[in-house]
Amino acid sequence: MAKAEGKYFQFTGEDQINPDFLETFTFNGPDQYIMTETDEFSAVCPFSGLPDLAYVKIEYYPKGGKCIELKSLKYYFVSFRNVGIYQEGATKRIHDDLKNALETKKIKVTTIYNTRGGFDTTCVEGKID
Repeated sequence: MAKAEGKYFQFTGEDQINPDFLETFTFNGPDQYIMTETDEFSAVCPFSGLPDLAYVKIEYYPKGGKCIELKSLKYYFVSFRNVGIYQEGATKRIHDDLKNALETKKIKVTTIYNTRGGFDTTCVEGKID
């Protein structure tokens, strides 16, 4: 919970992020580069209680023989919506959950957050090469 001028914002903890939403499908293309992106990611700043909005780019090679099913990815992202998590932590969490679901080491997640307080923030977790 964050306080602003005598008012309180309610948000939930990271335990509400649901990696069980992530579904994969079998794909035999270990040398194919896959990139998916969205500008519809949101979470909550645990310091201010205000929304953090971001563009997310996911790049990976399906070395584990799996691809992410996009509707399930959308549901997974929605599970962040009311969660208090710092931008860097959200980027790492997305990376780690997708790495586990896809069973690949060749994955990179980039988040570019909307400007907040005059600061632009880009976070990158992982490698694809």
